[in-house]
Formats: sequence, C-alpha cells, structure tokens
Amino acid sequence: MLWSASDMKGCGIDATDGSIGTIGDLLFDDQNWTVRWFVVETGVVFTGRKVLLPPSAILSSDSIGRLLSVNVTKQQVKDSPEIDFDAPVSRRQESSVYDHYGWHPYWGPHTYFAPGARAPVVPVPTPDYEEELAASDARGEGDPHLRSANEVTGYYVNATNGDIGHVEDLVVDTDAWAIRYIAVDTVNWWPGKKVLISPMSLTNVIWATQTVNTSLTRDQIRNAPEYLPGESLDRAYETRYHEYYGYPYYWK
Repeated sequence: MLWSASDMKGCGIDATDGSIGTIGDLLFDDQNWTVRWFVVETGVVFTGRKVLLPPSAILSSDSIGRLLSVNVTKQQVKDSPEIDFDAPVSRRQESSVYDHYGWHPYWGPHTYFAPGARAPVVPVPTPDYEEELAASDARGEGDPHLRSANEVTGYYVNATNGDIGHVEDLVVDTDAWAIRYIAVDTVNWWPGKKVLISPMSLTNVIWATQTVNTSLTRDQIRNAPEYLPGESLDRAYETRYHEYYGYPYYWK
C-alpha cells in the first residue's frame, strides 16, 4: 500500500492495550530512503512526551481509518528512554530504544519485526558499529543518515537543466516502509502541475542548502505519466511510470 507522509501525520497509534498518541513525523535513512522511525506525539496520554517507534513494531496499518497498531504496551511506551528532539537523534539514542524493548536494531544482523508484520528494508550492517556510534556522538551530529520528513518538505528540486519546484510530500510503501516517490510541486515552472520523482533518479541531496538534484531533464519529467494528487496510485499507474523511466519494478 502507498501512503503519503503528510497523510500519515496525525494518524493514531494504538498499543496492544490502548491509544498512545499520534504520528508527528517520520525519520528516514537517506542512504536507501527507508523509514526508520515514527515520532509519536503522546499528547495527554503521557504528558506530551514524544517517543520513537520503529516500523518493525507495526502489526497493522489502516489508511482509511488513519490508524497504526503496534506490538508494544502503554507501560512500555511510558517507560521508554527520553529522547531530546531539539537535537539530532543519535545512534546511541536509537540503540537505547531498541535495548528498552529488547529488540535488535535495524542496522544489526537480527532485526526484530512484529509477528505478522513484513520485514522492513535493512541496510548491510557495519562492522565498525561501536566506533561509528562513538564518533557520531562525539561530534554531536546525531545519526548522520537520519532525516526528517517534515524537514525535507519544501526543499528545492533541480532537473539537469533547471529547477522544477519543491518537495511537497513523500510517498511511502507500507509493505517495506520504503519511500518510493517524492511528490514535487512545480508551481514556479509548470503551474498547476505536480509530479513524482523516484529516489532512484537522485544524484545527490545537499542538506546544507536544502536542495535535491536529479539525473532527469525537465522534458523527461514533463512527458512522464501524469500524476493527479488525491487519486489512488494504483499498480497500473506505477507500471506505466516505471516503464517510462526504465526503472525495475520494485514489486517483482
């Protein structure tokens, strides 16, 4: 199922014994554009705390009812480690959350995922994990590959021959919790149109200047299958899209 990050924001999160809050943000890995964490705003449930939960804990997702069910209890969430969201989330903090729940981290060889859930996309584990943790913490930079969906919204997007607009949304495949498309508002180039680009087309993202660069030309983007926001992105559309760009089908 494809679900936009903006639609996910505000969705309810149910523990095994009741509500624990709503989604406030998604944190994703900029190496492979995979969702790593949900930032859950607990509101009045736990005095407004924000907590981290990984997609691997999800039992079910309902885009119509706007609800995610997770395999944790309210008490477990209440007792989870405090995270300073005013600073970048570090690997050490991520590790503390996994340790609290007794799960293996997504970068390790034995990743946990909830019974009945689909395993998320997992990067190759780094052999120098402890060294990487110490270095990132010492620099005070947090996890260098962890990015916020809220933050990237509004970034400038460039084709090879000019700008095309700005990032409006991220489209997430909830079977793998992978970001399949970036929705771009082309208001300054192609008024009234919005387009989809794939993370596969990106040459780089310059985080310091909030700029996304692609390997596509403006004409390639203009002539791609039309994207109509609000309409379902079905497999027929995705097939046309992938055939047009020559991308492999991710669902096969």
